Amino acid sequence: MSRPGIISTAVALILLATPALAGSGTFKGASGHTTKGSVTVTEAGGKLTVKLGSNFFLDGAPDPYVALGNGARPIKGGLIALLKNTKGGQSYSIKATGALSKATHVVIWCKKYSVPLGIARIK
Repeated sequence: MSRPGIISTAVALILLATPALAGSGTFKGASGHTTKGSVTVTEAGGKLTVKLGSNFFLDGAPDPYVALGNGARPIKGGLIALLKNTKGGQSYSIKATGALSKATHVVIWCKKYSVPLGIARIK
C-alpha cells in the first residue's frame, strides 16, 4: 500500500529544511569601506562553506565577521566567524539549517558598530 501524501509531505519538509544558498558572487563595499573580490558558497555534508577568493580585499575595520544575510544584514543564526584576514583566500563553515534557507548574500559585518562592510549577492 503506497502513501503518496505522506511521502510528498516528507520530501517537502526535507526540501524546506535544506538551505538553498549555493553559488557565487562578488563583493561590493558598504558603509564607506572598500570590500572586493569573489566568494563562493557550497553545501555538503550538512554544512555550508563560504570561500573568499584569493582576490578578496577589505580595507580594514574593527571586529569584522563573515555572515550570511538577506541583503546587507546578517540573518538570525547567520554570523559565522571573525574574519581571519583582510585579504586573500579563506574558508568558513557553518551548519546548514532551515533558518539559513532565507540567506541570499554573504556579508562582511562589523559586529562592533552593527554595519555592513561588504556585501555579495549569491547567484
